[in-house]
This record gives sequence, structure tokens and C-alpha cells, in this order.
Amino acid sequence: MIALPELLSVENLTAGYGEARVIQDLSFAMQDGRSLALLGRNGVGKTTLIDTLIGVTTRFSGRITFGGQDIAGLPPHARARRGLGWTPQERNIFRSLTVEENLTAIARPGPWTLARVYGLFPRLQERRTNMGRQLSGGEQQMLAIGRALVLNPSLILLDEPTEGLAPIIVDELLAALRRLAGEGLSMIIVEQKPKKILPVTDHAIVLDRGAIAHAAPSAELLADPTVLDAHLTAKKKD
Repeated sequence: MIALPELLSVENLTAGYGEARVIQDLSFAMQDGRSLALLGRNGVGKTTLIDTLIGVTTRFSGRITFGGQDIAGLPPHARARRGLGWTPQERNIFRSLTVEENLTAIARPGPWTLARVYGLFPRLQERRTNMGRQLSGGEQQMLAIGRALVLNPSLILLDEPTEGLAPIIVDELLAALRRLAGEGLSMIIVEQKPKKILPVTDHAIVLDRGAIAHAAPSAELLADPTVLDAHLTAKKKD
């Protein structure tokens, strides 16, 4: 089997907000064309890691190498230009623009076109003339993912893409993510429901207190949930 090239490498990364250090001495790497689930209880550093990769936290030490280049000192817009896509929890759509304007205003040349996004999310095509503020929460999340895709990234970071959505919408989004993974788009997905996201991803990292508590192939964690139970079940009081 031919080894895939390394896309992202994080080495001894310590970062947080202001003077607070949330993730400590964290290291991992992922290959191009692979997808990674980022798991853990609330407050263990998952969003901080995503925010650090995109460049909106305080980095105290460590390296972030993306596509063979050290990007740790670059601002977010420069990382985006190098192919790093991001859909934050807040979704960050333009609420006063239509769906189609949201997608075309930022599009960059590449395989992900307006038509291809509509093919992935037919709901968006149906709602293409509606303003962002007129969309449901699920439709806004689809639009946020579509906006990231039309930038034609090499790696997309998705922070809790299914949070607070109705089950039927969650299923639609998971089907779309599975399709993206099958087409070879590299993704890091933060998710609270491991049994939903592990079938979509190749590998998983479990964070605890800002450090990696466990790392394994997603299929291995699905087959033996004891690790998930140990690290993700709410801790009981003494």
C-alpha cells in the first residue's frame, strides 16, 4: 500500500486564551485524504485545538506544519489561503445575504463550485434566494459547510457540526460528511456523539484536560467502546 503524504503535523503545542493555557504539549499528525474525529467531554480543549489550528488563540509554544509549511506564526486569513477551511460553532454566515450570495461572495477556483455544493445539499438550492437569517439551524449549518467548501480547502475543520440539530438534519449532515470523506477531503471533526461520527472518520483522538488521552483508528474504538466509556462518560462525584 502506498503511504499517503502527511498533510498536518502538530508538535508539542501549548495554547489557550489570554494567559490561560488550555492545551498542553500536544502532538499528532494526519495524512492527506484522511478524516479525524476529535472527542472528549466539554471543556477539555477540543474547540481550543481547532481555534489554534486556524490561528485565533494564544500559542505559547509548539509547531503547526500544514502542507509542508510551518503556519504557526500566520494569521487566520493566510492559513485559509493555504487551504485550511473552518466552520466554527457560531457558523459565521452572512445573515443579511441570500444563500447564493453567501456562497458566491467568497468562492475560490477549484473543484468545489456552487453547483457541486447544491448537489451535496439540495436544501440549499431550494432556499438559494432566502436570506441567511431566514434559514433553520440545520440549513445554516449546511450553508456554513458549503461556504467552507467553496474556498476549496485541503483540510476542513468542523467544530460540533451537529450540535443542537434535529435528528433528521443530523442524519443529512452525517451523510454529507461521509460523502466528503469518501471523496478524499481531509477533515477534523469535533463531535460530542462518538457513535455517530466514528463511522465517518478514519482515526480518532480523545482529549482530556488539554492533552491526548487516547488515539486509535475509529473502527477500533467502535469495536471496543470501553475506552470511550472511560474518557467520555461524565465523572461521578465522590
